[in-house]
Amino acid sequence: MISFVIVSFIGLSKQQRDPVKNFCRRFGHQTAVVDDKLFIDGGIVQWNPPENYTNTWLLYQDLKTVAGTGMPQLQANLSKNASVPSVHGGALWADDVNKRLYLFGGEFYDETPTRFDLFAYDVLNDYWEDFGPPRDDIRRPSYGASVSVSGRGEGYYYGGWLGNASVPGWGDAPPVATSQMVKYTMDTGEYTNMTGPDDNVRRAEGGMVFIPAGDQGMLVYFGGVRDEALNGTDGAVGQQMDEILLHDVLSGKWYTQNATGEIPERRRRFCTDVTWADDQSSYNIYVYGGAAPADEEGPGFDDLYILSLPTFTWIRMYPNETQPAAFPHHSLSCNMAPGRAQMLIIGGHFPLKDDCDVPTQWGTHNADLGRQNSNNSPWELYEPDKTQYAVPSDVIKVIGGDGTGRATKTTPDGGFGHPDVKALMTRTATIAARTATRDVSGGQGSNDKAISTGAIVGIAVGGGVVLIALLAACFFCIRRQRRRKAAEKSSSQQQGPFLPPGHPYHHSVSEAGWSPAQTSALASSPSPYFQAPEHDARARSVPPYTGPPVELPSEGAPMSPDSRQNPQHGYFADGTGTGSSGQSHARTVGGDSDDPASPKLDAHGNAWVPQVSMVQVYPQQPRNYTHQRAPSGPVPASNWPPAQYQAQRQYSPTTTPRSERPGRETRAFSELSAERLPAGEGSPRHETYYHP
Repeated sequence: MISFVIVSFIGLSKQQRDPVKNFCRRFGHQTAVVDDKLFIDGGIVQWNPPENYTNTWLLYQDLKTVAGTGMPQLQANLSKNASVPSVHGGALWADDVNKRLYLFGGEFYDETPTRFDLFAYDVLNDYWEDFGPPRDDIRRPSYGASVSVSGRGEGYYYGGWLGNASVPGWGDAPPVATSQMVKYTMDTGEYTNMTGPDDNVRRAEGGMVFIPAGDQGMLVYFGGVRDEALNGTDGAVGQQMDEILLHDVLSGKWYTQNATGEIPERRRRFCTDVTWADDQSSYNIYVYGGAAPADEEGPGFDDLYILSLPTFTWIRMYPNETQPAAFPHHSLSCNMAPGRAQMLIIGGHFPLKDDCDVPTQWGTHNADLGRQNSNNSPWELYEPDKTQYAVPSDVIKVIGGDGTGRATKTTPDGGFGHPDVKALMTRTATIAARTATRDVSGGQGSNDKAISTGAIVGIAVGGGVVLIALLAACFFCIRRQRRRKAAEKSSSQQQGPFLPPGHPYHHSVSEAGWSPAQTSALASSPSPYFQAPEHDARARSVPPYTGPPVELPSEGAPMSPDSRQNPQHGYFADGTGTGSSGQSHARTVGGDSDDPASPKLDAHGNAWVPQVSMVQVYPQQPRNYTHQRAPSGPVPASNWPPAQYQAQRQYSPTTTPRSERPGRETRAFSELSAERLPAGEGSPRHETYYHP
């Protein structure tokens, strides 16, 4: 029994880490921006020393602020119940009108896949909703190409893998890619299972963006792999990067357009996003990093390309002849900051390095898309006030014009592949403004949350208990006073005159506070999700970092011994909402744990409080729920946000880096993620920019 407790304690202490202070690397996550906050969900996280764990937290970075290290501060005070799946390779669709995030697709790491339900996170009120399963003909894909179009209230997911890591009951058959595209309409909760391009090729691990061209907008897909042999991820071949697939949103038609210029090498699991000139004379799609396909040699890519439309020209922005690419990585994310002048690149799997990915910046890097800095560099520290995109000189040299647009070249070198494409690219999409389908005026955002129903009930119950306690105290005081007066009267009649108040026999009422005994079964510590996060104000001599993603050594924060704590019941709040199945009553889930109850401490000696979120369930049919514990262990404490660092810009001296590990990455991600990577020895190199 003792040995079992020791083993359990060691296992928990390895996983019970602070997602901000103990960060080393992350990859395979899904991201989205709502209300100027960049949300990060799921994926694989590595602590220091690096080992792979499922990230069970929903994190965010406020893009209106910046920490002392030059990037938006990472926060970990949002709720995510264990009933909400934590996956990698999924999509996080953003609805900026109704202030929601939709979690679609993804696969599980070291865990049996659960039933495929669509979950939504309420940004205003900090709780999750279960909208039930999609249609029967839609199964959970992973590592497909996804994009959300908040202005239209739609989310798209094209291609992706189906296998035993994402589909329950798949068995031992190898994964296969899909050729379908799923559209989800956020206002009605409707799904549309659409066909892909006419070639019916199964695709995965590519990229897709939305541009406001044509009548109602267009989707642009490129890269990734083609699953023609249907024998698993190792048999897929890379798609040529000069083959661009276009989808007209209004007509539903697909087109193929050939691209020219500095065509990138074939790649998969890169990240991409799009911005455009003020006059929309050019749409510039930025593409960073990626892995080589299984049929290619090489560890991957550390480069930044621009696909400029409507000329369909590839332009390499980084590196040049004097800036070698030294840190290839894949399974990362790209998101445009407000104003579309900067692109935040987060995380990634580095096949050649074991060092941490700039832990003082939480693996966040920033591309200055218009080179609007004194160094004319594509890499720069994040600036919240830089909200006006300027077409970079790299693009102007090819299509003409200036920083505001005015492109003089607007057709491809080889012409358009179809007359429809030529016509569509000359039009600017007109998209009617959406109206919120729920009240979004009262929410206070993820930092200043509106008081939830549970909190109101708690306040009412607490107030009632205090009132009863005060009434009881008054009753006992009055009763004691009457008894004292009766005793004094009897004494004065039998033994002599009335004694003064200073006499020892006079019992004065105590001034000490009194309260009833605690009757709650829950911990008395306040929830970390309803109080202001604590910050360590100590200055750190950490230089700001401004280049492309590079792994640097991390100094792990010391951890206090952890022990297990009984999980609290998951609570599903009463309510109704808009989903694919209409309205329904909510229900409570939860169950007692057999784990011994004992205090559990974080790195600062504070008690850890289990994470409990409110989840509204919208079932399509009666279902039984069971309480499910998060796969990677306990949840964060209330004082997670790390120290604020000095805002000065400084450069640290460089020394010879550790020699790179030879070889290439040719295995599927599931094999990579199953590895227990060795502890990084660390490198003496700390650099302000990504590259020397």
